[in-house]
Amino acid sequence: MSQQTQLSKEDFYYEGTFIVFTEQYHLKRGYCCKNKCRHCPYKMKKSVFNWSGGKDSSLALYHILKNKEYDPSLLLTTINSTFNRVSMHGVRVELLEEQAKQLALPLHQLALTDQPTMSEYEDLMSQTMESIKSQGCTHSIFGDIFLEDLKKYREEKLAAAGFKAVFPLWRRDTKTLLKEFLSLGFKTILVCINAQLLDKKFAGRIIDEQFIDDLPDNVDPCGENGEFHTFVFDGPIFKSPIPIEVGETVFREYEKPANDDDSCNSDATENMGFWFTDLIMKK
Repeated sequence: MSQQTQLSKEDFYYEGTFIVFTEQYHLKRGYCCKNKCRHCPYKMKKSVFNWSGGKDSSLALYHILKNKEYDPSLLLTTINSTFNRVSMHGVRVELLEEQAKQLALPLHQLALTDQPTMSEYEDLMSQTMESIKSQGCTHSIFGDIFLEDLKKYREEKLAAAGFKAVFPLWRRDTKTLLKEFLSLGFKTILVCINAQLLDKKFAGRIIDEQFIDDLPDNVDPCGENGEFHTFVFDGPIFKSPIPIEVGETVFREYEKPANDDDSCNSDATENMGFWFTDLIMKK
């Protein structure tokens, strides 16, 4: 403790063998230590963090954890209940759960059908957010970077549910973001790629500096337009690395939605194909 924060008898009390600091002490110190102290006057905003398990989520969470304004108390991830994997990423649920364990954060899995309609998605999300709101959460955090329509959609839906949306990476240069991600010591692997934009050889590739140079010019460095998705298995936000083995890579095609107004993939104008690389937890 610094000399500027000398203890007086009004600064603390004992509860069993534990010392509990009072509000007066916290105000005297002048900042929040982010340890969720009982009498903290610097109330952080309790938040749900929308977690995909990929690099943008990981970097966004890294910045949020450094920020004294928000308290990410819960991870929320959409799951394909047909295959028991993370939606669109195709990552096994056991790996997602291991990420949550290494982050020391509770995880809520929102189970969707294989190809849900937009109304199905919104109904289930509305019920989920109502439950999360009852736990005291007031903000919802995302790793989105520059998709304006998606940001507007999230903000409108969340406002109707009584939440405020937070975007810690918003409008940052994606090449700079990816280089920052690597410089911080994060490690990630491509688990899903859009076959129309990237060759199969990119599936299962670990991202490094060479990866950035090898990307085609029409592919965003962070895959922000859905060109690829990743799984992060190590980095400064995890207590320990997640041991993985690379399995087989398979191709899957999704049919164009029959009703564009009621589909989670309403932007699709034709059938879309993706390469998925399976990851397996090392025992």
